[in-house]
Amino acid sequence: MFKKLLSLAAALALVAPAFVFAEDKAAEMDIVDTAVGAKSFTKLVAAVKAADLVDTLKGAGPFTVFAPTDKAFEALGEETLTKVLADKELLTKILMVHVVKDKAVMAADVVAMKGKEVNGYTVTVEGDKVTLVKGDKVINVVKTDIKCKNGVIHVIDGVLMPAAK
Repeated sequence: MFKKLLSLAAALALVAPAFVFAEDKAAEMDIVDTAVGAKSFTKLVAAVKAADLVDTLKGAGPFTVFAPTDKAFEALGEETLTKVLADKELLTKILMVHVVKDKAVMAADVVAMKGKEVNGYTVTVEGDKVTLVKGDKVINVVKTDIKCKNGVIHVIDGVLMPAAK
C-alpha cells in the first residue's frame, strides 16, 4: 500500500509541474494555441475551426473568451452538437457569445460587473462564485484568468447560447 502511495505521489509530482508549465506558457501563446494546448477544449477548438474563426482568435485582440469545456459541449447532446456544427451561421453566433472583443476582462473585473450583462447573460456573484445567467440557464465560471498574449480565457461549465430572434 505504501509503495502504491509513493508511486501515486511520484506520478502527481511529474504531472503537476507540467500543468503549471502549460499555464505559464499561455502568456506566450494566443487564445487558440492555449486552448489547443490545454487538451480540455477539443470540441471548442473544433467548433472554432468549423466556423473559420481561428484567424480571428489568433489576432491581436485583446479578447476575453468564456471557454466551455468538452464536458459542457457534451451536455448539449450528440444530436444537438452535430446539428450546430453543421450550421456555420448558427455555430458562429454561438461562439461569438463566448467572446468579448477589444477587452481582456480579468476575474476582478468580471466580479465588478455584478448585475451587468455580458453578451446577453447577467453576471451574478455570490461569495467567490461567479455565474452567467439568462432565464433559467446558469453557467458557472470554474477557472479564471488564463492569460494569453492576445487576451484572457475564463473556463465555464456550460455553452452560452445567443438570444433567440
